[in-house]
Amino acid sequence: MLRAMAEESIPALAAPPPAKDNPLTRSKVGMVGMIFLVVMAVVCLGSLRWTLAPAPNAPEGETIPYYNAGDAKVSRLPPRWVKPDHEQVLRLNAAVDPKIIERIAEEHGLTTDEVMATTEGDMADELRKAWPRSWLGTDKLGRSVLVRVLTGGGISLGIGIAAALISVFIGTTYGLIAGYVGGKVDGFMMRIVDIIYGLPYILLVVLLAVAGDALVDNYISRQGERTAYVMQLAKQTAVERGLPDTREAAKNLLTDDPTLKSDLEERARSEIKARELSAGQRKAIDLAILLIAIGGVSWLTMARVIRGQVLSLKAQPFMEAARAIGVPVHRQFLRHLLPNLMGPIIVYATLTVPQAILQESFLSFLGIGVKLPLPSWGNLAADGLDALNRHRSDWWLLLFPCLLLGTTLLALNFVGEGLREAFDPKRARK
Repeated sequence: MLRAMAEESIPALAAPPPAKDNPLTRSKVGMVGMIFLVVMAVVCLGSLRWTLAPAPNAPEGETIPYYNAGDAKVSRLPPRWVKPDHEQVLRLNAAVDPKIIERIAEEHGLTTDEVMATTEGDMADELRKAWPRSWLGTDKLGRSVLVRVLTGGGISLGIGIAAALISVFIGTTYGLIAGYVGGKVDGFMMRIVDIIYGLPYILLVVLLAVAGDALVDNYISRQGERTAYVMQLAKQTAVERGLPDTREAAKNLLTDDPTLKSDLEERARSEIKARELSAGQRKAIDLAILLIAIGGVSWLTMARVIRGQVLSLKAQPFMEAARAIGVPVHRQFLRHLLPNLMGPIIVYATLTVPQAILQESFLSFLGIGVKLPLPSWGNLAADGLDALNRHRSDWWLLLFPCLLLGTTLLALNFVGEGLREAFDPKRARK
C-alpha cells in the first residue's frame, strides 16, 4: 500500500506552478466600475470638443455653443422612444421643415394648417419621419438634453478629477512634511488640521466659492480703487476748505456733504473705468475658483493618512540606513518614501474624486458652482426639479442627470474598493 502511494505521488519539481494572482482582478465590482468610468470619461470628456464648439445653425452674427443651441418650438418634448401626447404631436408637426409641409399639402390638396393639425393617417406618419426628436428629450428652451448631459458630465468629471488632484497634492505634501520633520512642527501642523476639521466642511466650500466670486466682481468693477480715489479727492477738498489732511476729516466731509460725495463718486467712475472680461474668461475664472474651493478643503484626511504612513516608514531600517549614509532629504522623499506611499495615495485619490464631484454638483444645484448656461450635472438636476409639478412633470429633465451622477459616484466607489483590495497585501490570495 505504501509502495502504491509512493508511485502515485508527484515530485515537487514536477508539480504545476501555482496560479498567479493579478491584484487588479481581485474585485469584480471594481473592474465593472473601472469599465463604466472609462466609457463615461471617453464619451463625456471626448465630446466636449464637439459640444463646446459653435452650433452650425446659429443665427447670423451670433456665436452660440452647441450645448446652448435650441429651438423654443420643440421645448419640453419627451425622449424619442416615448410616445408624445396630443399637444406635443401638434408642436412637433409645427416644427417640421416648412418645405416638407408645403410638399405634403400640395400632394393631398390641403392647406399647411390642415397638414400640421393632422395626428393620424398616412400624412401623420410622413410628418412623424421629419419630427426633430432628441434621444433624451428637450428642455424648456428646446435644447437637447443628451447634448447638455454629455457637456455637464464632462464639466463635472473634469472639475472632480482636477479638484481631487489638487487635494492629493496638498494633502501628500503636508503629510510628508509633518510626518518627516516630527516634533513641535508636526504637532503644530496637525493642530491646524484639527481646527479645520472642526469647521463645517460644506460651509467652508460655500464661503470660499462666494468669497472668490466677490473678489472677481470687485476686480471687474474696480470698486476698491474707486473708493480709495474718492477718499484721496475728499482729502484734497478738506485741505482746500481749511480742514486737516486726515482720513477722519475726509470721512466727516463726505458724511456732512452728500452732494460732494455724489460728485466725487461720479468723477471716480468716469476716470476709473470697469475692467471687461469676456464670457469665456469669466467662465474659466469661475471654474478655477470652484476648483480651489473644493480642492483647498478636502485634503485633510489625505494629510492624516500620509503623515501616519511616513511616521511608520521613517522608523524602518532602510530609512535609518539612508539617513546614516547621508542621502539627501529630497532623494529620501523621491526614492524611498513616495514609492512606498503610492498605494494609499492612489486609493484615497480614487475615493476623493466622487467626493469632489458630489460637492461640485451640490454647489451647482444651489447656484454657487457652475453657472448657467454652462451645464453640469448639479445645475441640470436643479432645472429638472423645477420642471416637476402637478400639472405636467417633465421627468426626463431630472432623471438623466441624476441617473448619470449616481451611477458615476457608485462606480468610483467600486473602483476605490477594488484598488484598496489590490494594494492591500493582507487580502492577497495565497
